[in-house]
Amino acid sequence: MTNNHSFTGKVALVMGASRGIGAATALAFAAAGADVALGARDDRQLAEVAEQIKATGGRALPIHLDVTDPESVRHCVAATVGEFGRLDAAVNNATGGGHPPTPLTEVTVEDFTSAFEVNTLGVFLGMKYQIPAMLSGAGGAIVNVSSSAGLQGVGGLTGYATAKHAVIGLSRVAALDYAGQGIRVNIVAPGPILTDNLRRAGERGQHAATQAIPQGRVGAVDEVADAIVWLCSAEAGFITGATLPIDGGKLAGVQPFTRVLPPQRA
Repeated sequence: MTNNHSFTGKVALVMGASRGIGAATALAFAAAGADVALGARDDRQLAEVAEQIKATGGRALPIHLDVTDPESVRHCVAATVGEFGRLDAAVNNATGGGHPPTPLTEVTVEDFTSAFEVNTLGVFLGMKYQIPAMLSGAGGAIVNVSSSAGLQGVGGLTGYATAKHAVIGLSRVAALDYAGQGIRVNIVAPGPILTDNLRRAGERGQHAATQAIPQGRVGAVDEVADAIVWLCSAEAGFITGATLPIDGGKLAGVQPFTRVLPPQRA
């Protein structure tokens, strides 16, 4: 990961930081000089990420977190401020729940609801407690992780696509509510990224994902992490309420049709 943004003396909190985009983002903030709090349910994975940060001389605080539990989220933010004294940047990245590709009428109410509990309620709860912590200091920046499925429907993914669309609307409201108080809220919308889920899909699944990308490849977690850190930096100080696709051109439109010449007459 490479970034030139200085977060020396600043504190970042990454929720959903045990692996994938969240872990890469925590490492990127640390590389930029921030003290980093990391929240997730997987304590072992979380500890490994924290140790990577400490091994390079950074400061890291792993915190057990369930983003669907208001008290757990409140405690995570309070522990961050208690340990480091402030909160300058927050990333709401936890994802989960939902269902495998399923036609809408066959989706259970429980599976649909579970997608919202993690992907949308988790973001709401994160901001509910992160924003007051930032307001008590010098303000701050929040990045919420949606998906290209939050900007474009995906057949079979009723719960996930709807929840990720809701993340964008929720983030825009927060951006408007607190723009005048020194809080910026933005969204990233990653397309196919080589996370654990895509690795488990194997070569065939990765090839299928690549076919939908004009750049002809899937993205790397570091590419998303660097964009998140930039959105939280002073260089992005006039950006709020924006959604940044990180998708290799997937949402740009359709590729040009191949021109087919009519057969030549003898």
